[in-house]
Amino acid sequence: MSIFSKIVNGEILSYKIYEDSNHLAFLDIFPISKGHVLVIPKKEIDYVFDMNDREYTQLLLFAKKTSLAIKKVINCNRVSLNIVGLDVPHVHIHLIPINSISDLNFEKQKLTFSKEEFKEIAALIREAI
Repeated sequence: MSIFSKIVNGEILSYKIYEDSNHLAFLDIFPISKGHVLVIPKKEIDYVFDMNDREYTQLLLFAKKTSLAIKKVINCNRVSLNIVGLDVPHVHIHLIPINSISDLNFEKQKLTFSKEEFKEIAALIREAI
């Protein structure tokens, strides 16, 4: 079972943004920018291109709705959509507020926020949906 499945099952704390019966959006706890959100299918699937067309399309539409809310409350030029898929064997989309291409460096030092700051960021995005 992946760490994301444990989040879906409530076994691990997360800062939830948005949820429906098949998807979950929550803050990345190791963000590369403020408002960095992960979007996942609740069904554990390792590789994005193993998803059937309906699952794939629904995940992208869920990510779009989430990204529009991020853009409303986080000062950025764009919200970037990235699917890497190497670190956790569960499909996940990174929605990352960016102002330049250099903001997408996954190897740079991650930002740190207190629990209160994470809760505040999550609440702002959640309210914008």
